[in-house]
Amino acid sequence: MHQLPSPENDSVKQTIHDPEERDVIFIGTKPLLSYVAATLTQLSTRRIVTITARGNRITQAVDVSQMIVKRMNTVGYVVHDVRILSVSLKSQDGRLRNVSTIEIDITKN
Repeated sequence: MHQLPSPENDSVKQTIHDPEERDVIFIGTKPLLSYVAATLTQLSTRRIVTITARGNRITQAVDVSQMIVKRMNTVGYVVHDVRILSVSLKSQDGRLRNVSTIEIDITKN
């Protein structure tokens, strides 16, 4: 769960970006190069693109980010920020389950 900063708790930092400057790519079951292409397309018009994945797809999100950063290093794409969190979701049997989530921000340096 996200915790919002408060005057009493200034150790929690939250970066607020203009929604017009950010886009989110959700990692699913498509081939990795589909997500690489989608991210590169969004980076051509957006300042920051966030790659998001849950559960078993976290490794694919890391792979996509590294393909962009390492193979496109002449363009200057870098990992700007990485957030790892846990989200409580209701499963099909009605129980709450914690699901790990990763958010990787890619930007042009």
